[in-house]
Amino acid sequence: MLIRRHILALGLAGALGAAGLMPAAAHDHLKVVASFSILGDMVREVGGDAVDLTVLVGPDGDAHVYEPTPADAKAVGEADVLIVNGLDFEGWMPRLLDASGFKGKMIVASDGITPREWEGEEEEGHDHAAEEAAGHKHEGEEHAHEHGAFDPHAWQSLANGVVYVNNITAALAAADPDHADAFKTAGAAYAAELATLDGKVKADFAAIPQASRKVVTSHDAFGYFGAAYGVEFIAPQGVSTEAEASAGEVAKIIEQIRAEHIRAVFVENITDPRLVDQIARETGAKVGGELYSDALSKADGPAPTYVKMFEWNAAALTAAMSGS
Repeated sequence: MLIRRHILALGLAGALGAAGLMPAAAHDHLKVVASFSILGDMVREVGGDAVDLTVLVGPDGDAHVYEPTPADAKAVGEADVLIVNGLDFEGWMPRLLDASGFKGKMIVASDGITPREWEGEEEEGHDHAAEEAAGHKHEGEEHAHEHGAFDPHAWQSLANGVVYVNNITAALAAADPDHADAFKTAGAAYAAELATLDGKVKADFAAIPQASRKVVTSHDAFGYFGAAYGVEFIAPQGVSTEAEASAGEVAKIIEQIRAEHIRAVFVENITDPRLVDQIARETGAKVGGELYSDALSKADGPAPTYVKMFEWNAAALTAAMSGS
């Protein structure tokens, strides 16, 4: 990270020195707004001190239930570039855009990834429209409809993280051509770091027997992680933290934990721990700790950056699965 920022600083100093200018004030920098903390960290890694960054949903914040503020509307209205996750993750964004009068360029960081379909929205042989008319609801369906047909948590695969970084790099370079080379150099170094970590995480999980790679988490944010690294995540909540697990769902998970001898359950930094605690008490499974799904930790926490978040989550999961 320090190397990338040094590269950016040199690029910025060189451009200003060639023009015979003093360093620009902060308000002269490219104004960038990122919708939540993970995207914000990616922007910092690529843009460094050459961007004036605002992050809407900060560390430990829950973007599923976020309510934008007047200050958010002001920041978005003044932004040159707005970077969002997409895949219907930021359900509040259209209202914020309307309120802000945003005239800049909006970038969808997840463009180019292969999205995971939200499982459970359609079941063969069921006429959901007729059953809804009769007053019946299907578990997970309300939140699948609310967030669209696809799981939005695509950053939970490091390979997808590389796609995010490439999109952010291209956006910053296009918006600020004077610093495009510095952005591209920093972006390429960061993408290479993520690719190296991706290989390490795959190797770490491959060393654990497949039958042991099962954990319970508090909401369904790790589908991409599971697909990338061969881990089965079982969640009592759906894709959104707004969901409330039914008694039947919880009972099924408790039964599954007992039948399959699942060793650990995890709470996430954006969710209420009581449900996970209840499941642990009733099954004897160990609470493996806290995972970071939709938000980074604060600066003094264990996951203040995207890289550290992945390292923390992978270490916690592998330790729980191996019984160490």
